Amino acid sequence: MNPQIRLALVLIFALTVGSSASANEEPLSVVATTTQAADLIHILAQNVDGISITALMGPGVDPHLYQPTESDIVAMNHAEMVIYSGLHLEGQFDSVFAALSEQGVAIYPLSGPVKDAGYIIGGFDLSDALTNVDDPHFWFDPRNWQLTVADLAEKLAALDPGNASAYRASAAAYMEQLQLLYDWAEAGLRSVAEGQRYLVTSHDAFQYFGAAFGWRLQAIQGLSTEDEAGVGDIQETVDFVSDNDIPVLFVESSIPPDTIEAVIEAVRAQGGAARIGLRELYGDAMGEREGFGGTYIGMLARNALTIMQSYQCMGAAVEIPDWPAGLLPQPPDDLWNADCDGSATG
Repeated sequence: MNPQIRLALVLIFALTVGSSASANEEPLSVVATTTQAADLIHILAQNVDGISITALMGPGVDPHLYQPTESDIVAMNHAEMVIYSGLHLEGQFDSVFAALSEQGVAIYPLSGPVKDAGYIIGGFDLSDALTNVDDPHFWFDPRNWQLTVADLAEKLAALDPGNASAYRASAAAYMEQLQLLYDWAEAGLRSVAEGQRYLVTSHDAFQYFGAAFGWRLQAIQGLSTEDEAGVGDIQETVDFVSDNDIPVLFVESSIPPDTIEAVIEAVRAQGGAARIGLRELYGDAMGEREGFGGTYIGMLARNALTIMQSYQCMGAAVEIPDWPAGLLPQPPDDLWNADCDGSATG
C-alpha cells in the first residue's frame, strides 16, 4: 500500500476511535516534532510534575524530509498540544496538522510569534509557481527564540493553568540565558574583520544567523534539502568562494558532505586553499540530547565556536570570549581546543 494512503487511513482511524486527553483529567500531554521544539518544551516544563512529552524526530534527522510514522500520528492524536517549528519546515505534516486541529488538538507553530512580530526573512523566489517563501530557520537568531519562549509559556499557561507560574518562571529564567548566549556569540563572531565574514554551507539554513551576527551567506542548496544541487549550483559556489577568497566552508550535520567536498575540490583545482571547517555545523537538527549540542544553547554555541576556531586556524584574527558565568550548560573543556592540523575535538 502507498505509504501516504496508509498514513491517511491510520489518521482517520485514530481520529475516529481516539480523542485528546482532557487537561482536567490527566497531566498535560505534549508532542514536539523537531529537536529544537523538544528541547524547549523540556525547559519550560522542567518544574511541572507529570507532564508527558513525546519527541518525534531524533538527533541529525532532517525535518524537511521526515515523514510522520503511524506511531507519530497516534501520539499526536492523543496529545493535548503539538508544537512544531512551522513555516513548512515539517512539510510532510501539513495534512496531519490540519486534521488534528479539526479534532481540537492545540497545534502550535513556534515560528508564529516571530512572524507576527515581522522578523521572518522572506521573499525567496524558488520557482515560477512558488514565490515569496518564508525562510523557516528562524531559531538561529536567539532573539527570535526569546519571542518563541515567551509566547509558548503563555500558551502552556492557558492550557494548563494550574502550572502557569512554573511555565512563566522557567521562561523568564531561560530568556536571560538566551541573552547571555547572544551577547557572547555576537562579541566573538563580530571580532572577525567584516570583509572576512562569509559563511558558506551546504544548504540555506543560516540567513538568520548571519543577520544576527553580521555574516554574509552563501549556500549550495536552497531553503529546503528537498532541492537538489546541480552542477550549476556547485559552480556558482566555487566562483563565489574564489572571488571572495573564502578560506573555509562548512558541512551540516543532517546533510551529506558531498556537495561541499565537490566545491572544495574545484576551488583547490583552481589554485585556492579552502578547507572544510573543523566540525560539522548543526543545521536543521541538533545533536544527542545528553550532549552539549543536544540543547539549543549548546547547538548555537558549538556552531559559533566552530566558525570562530575554523577561521582562526586559517589565519584570521578572532577574539573568542570567555564563556559567560552562569550560562548553562557549560561547554566541555575539549570543545575549546581546536586542532588546526587535523580536526577539533568535542
